[in-house]
Amino acid sequence: MKLKQLVNFEAKFTDLPQAITNIQPNRAMASIFSRIVAGEIPSYKIAEDERFYAFLDINPLTKGHTLVIPKQEIDYLFDLDDETIGDMMIFAKGVAKKIKQNIDCKRVAVVVLGMEVPHAHIHLIPINSEKDVDFHREKLVLTPDEFREIVDKITK
Repeated sequence: MKLKQLVNFEAKFTDLPQAITNIQPNRAMASIFSRIVAGEIPSYKIAEDERFYAFLDINPLTKGHTLVIPKQEIDYLFDLDDETIGDMMIFAKGVAKKIKQNIDCKRVAVVVLGMEVPHAHIHLIPINSEKDVDFHREKLVLTPDEFREIVDKITK
């Protein structure tokens, strides 16, 4: 590349940082969880604040199986900064307490897998034994009314 071409090439990209910050996210490429947060896909919401969102898993292992996500789209949980991951666990703790108080279970398991959706998330699963956390077993099939009943129980 000749010097004159190089100068012209560089001149075209002087405003690149500003252009990058003005790019709007492509909603078609957003994770399904980001689309849920944006209201583009319905969910059975359990809790929400300005940074986190909790909703029922639509393929639950047990009744009350809830997903907790940061609203910020980050693929891998452990790529979250320390403050965010700490705050997410505190948010999840509050949700887990509501689940434990209102769903018949001995404990609420916390599981991090992160393979099925490219958006950081944790599973809160009401359990009575460790067998309840076997992701290879058949999932529950619930009706919309059953999901709404679970939301009402947990959020009361």
